[in-house]
Amino acid sequence: MTDQAFELTPHDVRSQEFSRGLGGYDRTQVDDFRMRLAEALDRLLRERAQAEERLRGMQEQLRAFRERERAMNEALVSAQQLRADTKVQADREAESVLREAKAEALRIVQQAQAQEVVIRERYEAASRMFASYLANFRALLERQMGEVEGLQASAQTRAQVQTELILKRHA
Repeated sequence: MTDQAFELTPHDVRSQEFSRGLGGYDRTQVDDFRMRLAEALDRLLRERAQAEERLRGMQEQLRAFRERERAMNEALVSAQQLRADTKVQADREAESVLREAKAEALRIVQQAQAQEVVIRERYEAASRMFASYLANFRALLERQMGEVEGLQASAQTRAQVQTELILKRHA
C-alpha cells in the first residue's frame, strides 16, 4: 500500500468505531490505543510539515545561490568584454583591470561553489532524514498492523474454542 493510496489522519483514528463480537474488545484499551495512535500521527504530521518547510527553505537558498552564480558568471563575461574594449584604448590599464576582475570573480565563484556544496550537503542530509522518517513510520505502521492481525487471530481462535465448547455441551 502506497502513502498516496492510504492517508490516515488523527481524526480518522479518533472517530473509528469497531463492531463488537463475542466477548468483544476491551473498549478502554481500544479507546486508549486510538488516542495514542492519533497523538502519534499528530506529532508525525507536525514533524513532517516542519521537515518539508526546512527543505523548501534549503531549496530556496540553493536557487538563490544558483542565481548569484549566474550573475557572477555574467559579471565575469562583462568584465572580459570591458577588457576587450579598453585594450584598444590602453593595453596596460586593461590588463590590470582584467587581473583584478578575474581574481575577484574567481574568489566569488569559489565562495559560491563552496556555499553550493554546503547547501547540497544539507539538502542531501534533509533528504536522508526524511527517507529515514518515512521508513521508521512505515515500520511503526507495519508493527501496529502485525499487532492488529495477532489480536484478530487470537479472537478468532477464542471464538472457535468457545463454539466447540458450546457444541460439546449441547451434544
